[in-house]
Amino acid sequence: MLPMSDHSSPDRKNSHYHPLRKPKSSDSVSDFNNSKPSSFYLLHPRLCLIISILFVQTLLLALSFYLPFSLYPLHYRRHHSSSSSLTTTVNTTTPPPDTANPEPIRCEFGRFFVYELPPIFNTEIYRNCDKLNPWHSRCEALSNDGYGREATGLSGIIPTNLLQTWFWTDQFATEIIFHNRILHHECRTNDPESAVAYYIPFYAGLAVGKHLWFGYSAKDRDQHCDMMLDWIQRQKPYFNRSKGWDHFITMGRITWDFRRSKDEDWGSRCIYMPAMRNITRLLIERNRWDYFDIGVPYPTGFHPRNDADVVHWQDFVRSRDRKTLFCFAGATRGVIKNDFRGVLLSQCRNESDSCRVVDCAGTRCSNGTSEILATFLDSNFCLQPRGDSFTRRSIFDCMVAGSIPVFFWRRTAYYQYEWFLPGEPESYSVFIHRDEVKNGTSIRKVLEGYTKEDVKKMREKVIEFIPRFAYARPSRGLESVKDAVDVAVDGVLKRMKQQRENGYRWR
Repeated sequence: MLPMSDHSSPDRKNSHYHPLRKPKSSDSVSDFNNSKPSSFYLLHPRLCLIISILFVQTLLLALSFYLPFSLYPLHYRRHHSSSSSLTTTVNTTTPPPDTANPEPIRCEFGRFFVYELPPIFNTEIYRNCDKLNPWHSRCEALSNDGYGREATGLSGIIPTNLLQTWFWTDQFATEIIFHNRILHHECRTNDPESAVAYYIPFYAGLAVGKHLWFGYSAKDRDQHCDMMLDWIQRQKPYFNRSKGWDHFITMGRITWDFRRSKDEDWGSRCIYMPAMRNITRLLIERNRWDYFDIGVPYPTGFHPRNDADVVHWQDFVRSRDRKTLFCFAGATRGVIKNDFRGVLLSQCRNESDSCRVVDCAGTRCSNGTSEILATFLDSNFCLQPRGDSFTRRSIFDCMVAGSIPVFFWRRTAYYQYEWFLPGEPESYSVFIHRDEVKNGTSIRKVLEGYTKEDVKKMREKVIEFIPRFAYARPSRGLESVKDAVDVAVDGVLKRMKQQRENGYRWR
């Protein structure tokens, strides 16, 4: 919208501009001849020139109020527009309009409103972090706003100026990370009537995680979700008028942890509760056949503080001298018959001159280690079979280090993270069907079939997309680079705005 200004003509009463009028009669002509001295001065060429200059200056001054012009370059306006918007998300008072850039560039799809849930649904769960696991406290893993403890043992592995960007982040921390970022996001509004979407900051994953193990009933696993949905449905008209289609939530575990069919089965039935049907759900693993499941990246240990950190990290992994063809970080699953990971470990150990193994038996690789990072940094390719489910956090640990992932199930990444990864799988990854590997196909020979130029192009594509699956450290996000939270918010707002404009509703 252009700035508001006075569109009326200049006040001619106070102007030096006095247009000559057409004579009405011969008397007027006579009067004009009789007043030759004054007419002479009025029509003198030099005076006319001065009047013309003054008129042009006045005209330009008037036009300047109408033009959406700024002396600042785009990146400066974008950054400062973000700061202005951030202030409005904290204060409930309406700020004066930003005449230079009234709507931040990042909010082209509208704004979202954040519910202020009772503490029992988020902060109390977080504060009781020592009771979230039957074996040990989760407090250290969820500290620092969900980023976890600062990474150690990385000196000499990564540049010194980037050591403070690394944390040992828990793979189930996205609810906390998203909540902190959402509260400070520039597209947040305090006016629910103007919002195109509504965020529910419920820690569903942490709530159910406490009750997944022994000693708890199906009712225990469902209680928090059940109470939250009851609360949401009693809040003004926003949920009920759309049946939840314009609401979204982060659920910090895989979708299957919330899809219990029978009481004796694993997990909660949160997603199967009627009120959850139309709510968009951000999960680290989605059900590809459920429109409302959106896959978001597992958090890695890299959390840039600013745009410069992103660029420095990309330059570092791009210039890395990689001495190993491929690698595998993982462990066998003894309870699984014909475990595919065992096949990969066997091939890798038999090709020890080309493959590097990190044995992750037990929990020694939980939430990342310096050995895993160093291995990915030194390898051109990294093997990524499915985890305990179809996905695994290692996918993103591998790519953030600039290593090219090798997949054996399409559901491991291609059908999961469409908003965050390139649309052409072959541009950044290698796919080898698991059955081919089981039947004797040599992974080494397949990978050696790629030329140096092929590898360079694929690595460059991986590096290009690193910001999209990194979670930035500042609560307000980065200056101009969009991270995983920004991409997710943009995707949700775009989807909901389009549905609203098309008059489309899910029932």
